[in-house]
Order: sequence, then structure tokens, then C-alpha cells
Amino acid sequence: MTSLARRDVLKCLPVVAGAAVTGAVGSGAVGSGAAVAAPGVAVDAGASRAALRAVGGAGFPQPETRRADPDTGRLVTRLTVAFTELAVPGVGRVLTRTYEGSVPGPTLRVRPTETLEITQVNALPPDTATTHHEDVNVPHHFNTFNLHTHGLHVDPEGESDNVFRSFEPAGAPGETTTYRSTVDIPEGHPAGTFWYHPHHHGSTSTQVLNGMAGVIVVEGDVDDVPEIAAAREVVLCVSELKLSGERVPDLTSHGIWDGITSTFLVNGAKNPVLTIAPGEIQRWRIVNAGALTAHFLSLGGVEMHQIACDGVTFMKPVVTTGVTLPMGGRVDLLVRGGRPGTYRLTGGGPSQHLLTLVVTGAARSMSLPDALPGRPTELPEPTRTRRLIFRSNENVFSGAFPNAYQILGDGETPPADPRAGRGDLAWGRLCADYVNQRVRLGEVEEWTIVNDSHAHSHHPFHLHTNHFLLTAVDNRKLATPVWHDTVAVPPNGSITFRLRAEDFTGRSMLHCHQLQHGDEGMMQVVEYVN
Repeated sequence: MTSLARRDVLKCLPVVAGAAVTGAVGSGAVGSGAAVAAPGVAVDAGASRAALRAVGGAGFPQPETRRADPDTGRLVTRLTVAFTELAVPGVGRVLTRTYEGSVPGPTLRVRPTETLEITQVNALPPDTATTHHEDVNVPHHFNTFNLHTHGLHVDPEGESDNVFRSFEPAGAPGETTTYRSTVDIPEGHPAGTFWYHPHHHGSTSTQVLNGMAGVIVVEGDVDDVPEIAAAREVVLCVSELKLSGERVPDLTSHGIWDGITSTFLVNGAKNPVLTIAPGEIQRWRIVNAGALTAHFLSLGGVEMHQIACDGVTFMKPVVTTGVTLPMGGRVDLLVRGGRPGTYRLTGGGPSQHLLTLVVTGAARSMSLPDALPGRPTELPEPTRTRRLIFRSNENVFSGAFPNAYQILGDGETPPADPRAGRGDLAWGRLCADYVNQRVRLGEVEEWTIVNDSHAHSHHPFHLHTNHFLLTAVDNRKLATPVWHDTVAVPPNGSITFRLRAEDFTGRSMLHCHQLQHGDEGMMQVVEYVN
């Protein structure tokens, strides 16, 4: 059996290339972020605050940072969601749903044992009757949201990372509703890069394609490594917008986004310019906050060393020439400036430029760490196995959403009509009242996820609440397993991982993180039990 090095498995996972976005290089950030009312759109004045620092000259946009109070250990903040008019350099006017008036929203920084206390204001217009459907797997309620702290190992119930909640808008235009989330970061939580986004079933893909996302940084041991502490830290939140007529259309039919070229923004700017000195090392925290497109990140001719994946630190830096980043995935890189010149960070294809890196200035001498305080990449032999099959069937329903996105195999959702058997294509799609997988805390399991789709086959697998240890791709063992919470399943292929759920009981979820597929039913309920 062939073994794969860690850097090779990251390359072997599939990429769905979005349409190329070239255009002129933009060095500016999002404009004022002022909330501007459009006809029929309610806007909260509280959303007028700009969450991105202004950019000038060769500056690079960074999201506003909000930190926990060191005296209380609590990050008390407000996130207002409203339609906001943005002026995006290289793109133009954009009217979109935002957190705090910017794409992305503020970066939230905490440490283990600290608490996120978030007041969320829904200043969106009321949902209309036309956005509701009796079938829960038909996209709906585009102005209802909730909060998912993607990748955090926290309580999935109550007012914490509970994606079964609904933050509905007010019943009348111009009014708002308020909801609260309290997320305790446990002692021993890994230090790393995570993110937050809405996760209301039926509206998630629409809202994330509007740019509703923000970065969460958990600080800790890896930040104290001298070589890393000396590096300039850069947050790179990559958003994907499907713009048509200065708006992102709501998902009211399956093909509504087909033919619309994706606009990719880094920290709210199109192809912004970042500078680095020869020999300088920077730490890049990269988040793929898009809903539909994976990226193969390449920075031709520039030295890159990966130090973390999905918020979990490696045992040592790994040199790489490129990294595949599925939707929802994160990677931490140490980037060293080389020969003076201009370089491009490319994403879904060689012509898809995410940012421009300019190597310039006086040379510096900085070193890389030899070792890192990472999580060991081993788990005991499993005592249980599961096999899940991701399958999409095309043109099986009438109406605007003809495809069936199913998760079959162990724990599959049964048919809605027992007399119809598996001919009932409600079979294998999300039923919020049905628990598909019950997982015992502390028990080591081995899961195989199979991609059996022949069309619409890009299916990144995401598990809430717990990370899992990827051990094989297409039955080829990895030389060094890698911790993930989101990983692409190769078309007509499979991934294998080990899972040991810990600490938290309650209902959670697994799903395809191509978020349109998730909204249309490719999702299951997981219950963690003692």
C-alpha cells in the first residue's frame, strides 16, 4: 500500500476551480462600510461601523480585532447583521448582508478558559412567504440566521455553538430582533485559526455568499514559540461573492448562481497588495470563507512552510509549494520573502489572483522553528467503524430544486413514506428530528466517507464539535495523519479517518461544506452521548 507524505495528501484532494477573477490590482479596502438603505431593505444604523482598517499606499487590509478583557476573561461584543452598501475597489458598489457593516466581520481573539458573549442583532427585513417551503431541504428564510463557531471544540447546545437555533428578523420593516450566544473556550483548547458564520438550514449558502463570515483566533502555546512570535501576523479571510447587478441573488432555484463569475475578496478587497522584505518571515492565517469554491493556494517562487491545518498545530513546519483549501478549511503558513519582485497568490486556478505579494526593502534575517507544540498524530485502534456515502441524484424532483443531495450508508435518514422505500428521495436527506449518528465520548471510531456522485461531486466533509484524524485518502495511507474538521472527499473516491469525541454531549451536525448541497439536504444530525 502506497504511503503519502503530508504535503502530498494536501495536494491530492480535489479542487473545484471558480471562474478566474483578474482585473486590476486593488490596494484599497472596503469603503466606509456605511449601511445604506435600498428600496424595500431595512438597515440598522448600528451596522454603519466599518470593521476593516483603512488602507493607504502599500498597506494591506486587516479586519478589525476584538479581544477578550484580560481582567474578566470575557469578550463581550455585538454583531449586527444588516444590508450594507460597500464600495469595493476593483469591483464597485455592492449591496450585501454583512456583520457590522463589513466583509468580513471583525476578528474575535480569545484564549482557552475565556468566553465569547455575543449579542446578535437581526436588522434584516422580514422573511416573505415566498421564501418558505414545507420541505425543509428547499432553501428558505434568507433573512433568518444563527451562529456557528466553525472548528471550535465547544458545547454544541444551549446558547453556545447551537446550529438548531433560529435568529429570525422582526415582523415589520425597520424593526430589529436581538439574540445572545455565550461560547466558553475550554481549558486546553488548541491555539489556532477558526471562523464564524451563519448556519440556519436553508439560508446558509445565500448568507455566506453575501460575505457573512469572520475569523476567530484562539491564542496559546504556539504563539509563544520565539520564531513565530517574531513574525508579523496577517489574517487572510477569502470571501466568495456571486454578484449579479450589484447583489448576490438569493438561492430561489438550483441554477440561479450558474453562469455568474465568482468574485473573490481577501479581507474585503479584490487582489490587495501585501509587502514583505527579503528574508522576512510572516505568519499567514488563511480562511476559505467561501460557500462553493475550493482553492489550491500557490505562491510561485516564494518559500512557504505549513504549521497548522484547521486550527491544529503540526509537530514541526512542513515545506510546501501549494495547499488545497476546501470551503471552510483553514491553513497557517510561515511565508519567507525571497528575491525582490512581485508574486501572486493564486486560488482556484493559475489566473485566479487572490492577492499580490511584493518583496521589497532591506533584507532581514529571520529563522524558522525546528519544533512546534502540536497535537500528536495518533489514536488507538478503533472499536467501531462507520461508512457514509455522499451521493447526488440529478433531475429527480419537479420544481426549482430538481436534485437530491443524500448521505447514505450507516445511519441514513429513512424514507418519509415507508411504503415507498428507497424510491422516496426524502431518504438520505436531512431530517432535523432524526439522529443519524450516535457517537460515544471517548470511544475511538474509524469512519470511511465515500463520494459516489457523478455530477455536482465536490463534497467537502465537515464535522461539528470534534476534530478527526485523517489517515487515508482513496485507501492510501498517509505517512503522517493530519487533524481536520473539514476535508474534501475525492470524486469517485474516499477518505478514512479516526474520531475520538470528547468533553461535550448533545446534538450536533455533519454535512457537505459545499453549502448549497448542505442547504438542499446533504446533512446529518450527530448526537454525542456518554
